[in-house]
Amino acid sequence: MARTDLTDLLSFATVSQEGSFTRAATRLGVTQSALSHALKGLEARLGVSLLTRSTRGAVPTEAGERLLRIVGPQFEQIDVELAALTELRDRPAGTVRITASEDAAATVLWPVLARLLPDYPDINVEIVTEQALTNIVAERFDAGVRIGEHVEKDMVAVRIGPDMRMAVVGTPAYLRKRARPKHPEDLTAHRCINLRRPTRGGFYPWEFERKGQALNVRVEGQLVFTSLPLIREAALAGLGLAYLPEDHVAPDVAEGRLVRVLKDWCEPFPGYHLYYPSRRQPAPAFTVLLEALRQRG
Repeated sequence: MARTDLTDLLSFATVSQEGSFTRAATRLGVTQSALSHALKGLEARLGVSLLTRSTRGAVPTEAGERLLRIVGPQFEQIDVELAALTELRDRPAGTVRITASEDAAATVLWPVLARLLPDYPDINVEIVTEQALTNIVAERFDAGVRIGEHVEKDMVAVRIGPDMRMAVVGTPAYLRKRARPKHPEDLTAHRCINLRRPTRGGFYPWEFERKGQALNVRVEGQLVFTSLPLIREAALAGLGLAYLPEDHVAPDVAEGRLVRVLKDWCEPFPGYHLYYPSRRQPAPAFTVLLEALRQRG
């Protein structure tokens, strides 16, 4: 069926429902002459008269009544479905899949989800925690959360957290037995607690910067983890120096359980960003979550 036939059928149904070319033209946003021309064209193609026209209005003929019984319910159903789509926009539903580091999931995503989801019972969220950088397109994730400087260039990146700083910490008892490091290279003389890369197999380097001078240090020690909370526990047990996000150890430093060193070498860097493909149209459920996270950032 040609697109003009559908348009003309809608015009016929509207005139029949309104009983007037004037009211139907206003409802459809067209001129009366255009509407009349469309109806005459439809009648000519079908070879029957569909409307009886008079000064009092327009009423369907017998053929028109039969056609109206066919197409009228169809157009009504279309209106119902379009309204349902509008409700879906107003009441977002669906599943949002996000890949994030364990720290990002716990410190950034979870506080927002705990407040948001009770108001949106039709939104489901799946968070996969992993340290490795994931190809979110290939793995069918809606988005990922990583530190800003690790986000791929072809992605839309939205800041969802403040700048971050790292902290090198150890217990007072540990530091009493060894000279406090004054320079990052002094760490090679210390027992340090390492974080293993999940994919490459090596250890994350400890990254430092001061006044534009950047320096990466490879450290060694008795313990290796893939979990930041366990690294903190090992540091509190006096088993070495730890390299952790500042906010993870701030209470321990404030209460004297841990002592911070090399603070002047730990400058701020871009915090967590949510990223997603630039060519993908975000679904309503994802948009709701994105806006909540954006406000947090």
